[in-house]
Amino acid sequence: MLQPIAHYGIHFLIPLLVALVWYKNKWLTAYLIMIACFLIDLDHVLANPMFDPNRCSINFHPLHTYYAIAIYVVLLIPKKTRILGLGLVIHILADSADCALM
Repeated sequence: MLQPIAHYGIHFLIPLLVALVWYKNKWLTAYLIMIACFLIDLDHVLANPMFDPNRCSINFHPLHTYYAIAIYVVLLIPKKTRILGLGLVIHILADSADCALM
């Protein structure tokens, strides 16, 4: 029961908190960009089965590999890509929480 709460709590609440604290003037835009980072889950359609509650996404799906994660971390550096990088890194942290709870 804790796994979905932790997973979706990180996915939705952490980006909201980040947006409200660090992007006060444009919090909604920042929040929506970070939530749009859910799109990296499109790589799940390549897996068979597409959904497996006992599978760790990290280093299994193409957009969840360590190479992709390194790119997401680099996106944190330039100011122009920082919100996108935050959304992607927070997404990966949420997926990592699933792996830790297995």
